[in-house]
Amino acid sequence: MADRLNGFRILILETREEAQFSKLLAERGAEVLQCPMFTIEDAPDPAPVEAWIRRAIDKPFDDLVLMTGEGLRRIMKLARARGLDRAFVAALANSRKFTRGPKPGKALRENGLEAQQTTEKPTTEGVIEMLGKLDLRGRHLGLQLYPDKDHSTLTGALAAQGAEVDTVLPYAYDSKAADANIVAAIDDMAEGRIDSIALTNLGQVRRLVEAAKAHGSEAKLRAGFERTFIASVGPAVSGELAAHGLRTDISPADDAYFMRPLISAMAAALAQRTPRAAVR
Repeated sequence: MADRLNGFRILILETREEAQFSKLLAERGAEVLQCPMFTIEDAPDPAPVEAWIRRAIDKPFDDLVLMTGEGLRRIMKLARARGLDRAFVAALANSRKFTRGPKPGKALRENGLEAQQTTEKPTTEGVIEMLGKLDLRGRHLGLQLYPDKDHSTLTGALAAQGAEVDTVLPYAYDSKAADANIVAAIDDMAEGRIDSIALTNLGQVRRLVEAAKAHGSEAKLRAGFERTFIASVGPAVSGELAAHGLRTDISPADDAYFMRPLISAMAAALAQRTPRAAVR
């Protein structure tokens, strides 16, 4: 069947959404190898996060913008540890709540709350576009951020609309902890044990290259990419691959830069090929 990935061994590099991505691939029959690019840790200093929670309770936000579901879950974890969770949830109940995609909305519902509006595209640009249609003058706005991202464009846009922005960064990434797994994945590709690698953000390309350089595996990485079908979720990832002299073999149709269309494109592209796992 053209929509199946039976027997194909697919390498994914997701962290926040790896469980969902793996599930969708497995439903098509793929054998999924997961290699997270980093581990997620609580913020190394919880004091600023606790202070943000207390400010939200003492002076509830007019608006709350959540960029990730992970962020709210980490905030709630600390709030529970400090005995502030009930007061915090009660304070958020009166705020307008906006989410970047469906994941933060799910985290809200876990706490009995609902988002008033969700971006059509789960990107920072989507958040700016969504909030740009609102009058934020004089609004007290809580903004949950995530690591390894320059958020100045977003905070600047909100400030330009007249909002009083109060930011919080409730977790951190530890990339070094994942290096051993990345090197092992590079070896697997170089030795022909992977049929396709699925790349869903440009940071994954950068991490692969950086880890390969750090561990003397650059030649292996390029050899691995030569032997492995490279699936890119969209032009940003393909552009990053090209910047490193790497190609894109598989990509979804225009404006369908999401997991499901990527998986469908992979199934269509690999349909006429024999899985390497089947011939070893």
